[in-house]
Amino acid sequence: MRNLKSTSQFTVDPLRAELPFGAIVRDLDPDALHDERVREDLRTLWIEEGLIVFKGLSGSETHITLSEVFGPGIEHPAKEVRKEYPGLVDVTYDPSDGFVVEVDGEPRGKPYPWHSDLIYAEQVNHGGILRPITLPSRWGETGFIDQIWAYERLPNALKRRIDGLHVVYKYNLDAERQRFGVANQMRVLQYSPQIASIQSRLDDFPPVVHPLVFTQKQTGRKVLNLSPWFSTGIEELPGAEGDALLDEIAAILVDPVNSYLHEWHMDEMVLWDNWRMLHSALGTPIDERRHMMRTTIAGDYGLGRRAEGAQAKSQSEYLVV
Repeated sequence: MRNLKSTSQFTVDPLRAELPFGAIVRDLDPDALHDERVREDLRTLWIEEGLIVFKGLSGSETHITLSEVFGPGIEHPAKEVRKEYPGLVDVTYDPSDGFVVEVDGEPRGKPYPWHSDLIYAEQVNHGGILRPITLPSRWGETGFIDQIWAYERLPNALKRRIDGLHVVYKYNLDAERQRFGVANQMRVLQYSPQIASIQSRLDDFPPVVHPLVFTQKQTGRKVLNLSPWFSTGIEELPGAEGDALLDEIAAILVDPVNSYLHEWHMDEMVLWDNWRMLHSALGTPIDERRHMMRTTIAGDYGLGRRAEGAQAKSQSEYLVV
């Protein structure tokens, strides 16, 4: 039984009654973010729930201050980072130069399949916070899946089978190339200039390896650690056997019945624990603009490594999706 406790500084409600993860925080005064007791309560809630929707918060300074409660920010390597607010980055689809992908036969702006940020690098950032600036008239939602709950849903025989296995990841933003957990048929119709530049140098991003299951240090809970996008196989089981195993796990993982689709509203911010939560982007109508701001929270769970024979690269050379 979950025990969501409100405090004198903010109220807490479940994200959705039937979900065993996620919380909504209301009535949080931005000035209270400097109170260490409030900060500790929020950090505890984050670890327990994995996903927090903060209602009634707005502005870049509050966005950064809230993010720093959970860890130092990462200076994003992409050019669109706002100079006046280091650590904030634009996540934008614009019809004039957007990344357009056909999803089940329908063009959308900047949809992303289920994934974890930086899973294609040795160090995986701990989280991020998204905030809306401009929302489209429809779509634009962000999906989340909890991999602690996903592990609990696996049959016991499957849990035993995957213990100690590792997944190989390779960076490639062409969603048509995704091999496992394909929830929608995707085909790239147009790259943005920035994405086209990255796609032209995929050899610069060597494969990495992460465990298929790890233990959350603070709680002892097991976390399934599969990012369907970017996964290429199982290190210990190359070939058909490993591929079939990943197909089986991914089908359980991305079942839409067990996901949460966040419908955005202004004056709210969403924090997720990237070490346990998958996320996705539904996409935007191709003739409308969607503008979000995000922070990236530093950290490393310490379990990623280069694939054998791959050359080391600087973390700053990777683009956080």
